[in-house]
Amino acid sequence: MSILHQNMLRIVLVLAGLMFWSIPAAASEDAWQIWKTDGVHALMRHAIAPGTGDPANFTLGDCSTQRNLDDTGREQARNTGAVIRDMGIKVTAVLTSQWCRCVDTARFLDLGPVIEEPALNSFFRDRSREPAQSAAIKEQLATSSDDEKLLLVTHQVNITALTGIFPRSGEIILFRMADNGTDIDVLAHLMP
Repeated sequence: MSILHQNMLRIVLVLAGLMFWSIPAAASEDAWQIWKTDGVHALMRHAIAPGTGDPANFTLGDCSTQRNLDDTGREQARNTGAVIRDMGIKVTAVLTSQWCRCVDTARFLDLGPVIEEPALNSFFRDRSREPAQSAAIKEQLATSSDDEKLLLVTHQVNITALTGIFPRSGEIILFRMADNGTDIDVLAHLMP
């Protein structure tokens, strides 16, 4: 691909992103009420972890080889958890990617049991894993009961694959499973 085509593609992607952000999500107060509704779950991109991707020596389970939350990210996760509790949201479980920045975000939220879920792991380096992982998450959500309120802490690529949304660090996407059991209906965005 020529440099001209690469630059044109970048411009198109930036414009598409700007168009997306101009689409109004539910107002913040409305979003909190939506989250309290039965069958509504949340996807959250991990809190602030400076950088992109992971170091070449990345090893699952070894945080010293990964991109991690910084002090700002840890505080962001704590504050987000406090706001969620203050708004009266009762999360029944926090499912998380096994990447340290996601596990740490889930723990600092302090909202309920934290369960590592491999299907939420990043496929940034290996996009061929996306279909199977997305299908596994959708199947798990489709079989959850109406009284469950799940918060899934994961990565930008996973959230984008599931919803088409490119979330900021710490952003929360509220959704429910569509009646067909395979599609995700996005209801609102929150940036507590």
